[in-house]
Amino acid sequence: MESAITFALLVAQGIIMFSLGIGLEVKDFKRVIERPYVFFVAMLSQVVLLPLLAFGTAYLFDFPPVFAAGLMLLSFCPGGVTSNIISKLSKADVALSVSLTAVVSVLAFMTVPVLVAMSMKHFLGEESVTFSLFDLAFVTFLITTIPVLLGVLIRHFKENIANAIQGGLEKTAIVLWVIIVVLAIANSFDRLVDSFAVIGGGLLFLPFIMMVIGIIVSRLFALNKKESKTLGIETSIQNGPLAIAIAATINDADLAITELALPAAVYSITMYFVALPFIFIFRNWGEENNVTGASAVASK
Repeated sequence: MESAITFALLVAQGIIMFSLGIGLEVKDFKRVIERPYVFFVAMLSQVVLLPLLAFGTAYLFDFPPVFAAGLMLLSFCPGGVTSNIISKLSKADVALSVSLTAVVSVLAFMTVPVLVAMSMKHFLGEESVTFSLFDLAFVTFLITTIPVLLGVLIRHFKENIANAIQGGLEKTAIVLWVIIVVLAIANSFDRLVDSFAVIGGGLLFLPFIMMVIGIIVSRLFALNKKESKTLGIETSIQNGPLAIAIAATINDADLAITELALPAAVYSITMYFVALPFIFIFRNWGEENNVTGASAVASK
């Protein structure tokens, strides 16, 4: 039964990432090369600052070890489809959001397994689950990199097919996203109730502080307002279903669903308490001057 749950989670996550890939074009990857400075700042925020702040949050709010490891796992998972949608609603730089999500998702199989192993060893010590880095990297490759690249290839060579299935895939992805999060919470509801006083504050604090710091860091590096909005979103919105699927792979759905994946499931809800006000407050921020800062410098 547990293996069936794990398999279903992996398939669902693969479909979600395929729905992301089907909306991408080759130029979305090229755009990263064309904007190296912006990409560098984004990587600094997503790959360095976010895990560091997640680490600090786990200690600040005194997370139990398995929840701390689960929070770190979440911090290693890029935003996915959700961050692209929020970028669009916020009138942020959608092209930048899509490009960042595409590249980070494709590279996830090389970064996530090693970082997860290190964080689990740190927080769980001798109680840490033993797993194969190669196996986890391979599974991550199967459920992130391959679906994204497959979607890109279909759009590149069969654009009519991509256009025909994109709408249905996106709706399916949203439904699967909700199902994964709801099941993860439902299967650990008692533990959630017992622990929410401990982890709830941290899971509200992290997306808020990452949104703020993402914008501040972007402005300090002279990015324009639309780019700064995008990086604020990309650093605070994480791919909860991916973290849940990876957690299920690590421990075959038992502890994964009840404890290791719980921070990702709860964060997938609490991040909207930050994202929704952000959409309304900052929706028109940067509309008055779209070509400033780093973009203006790059054009000279």
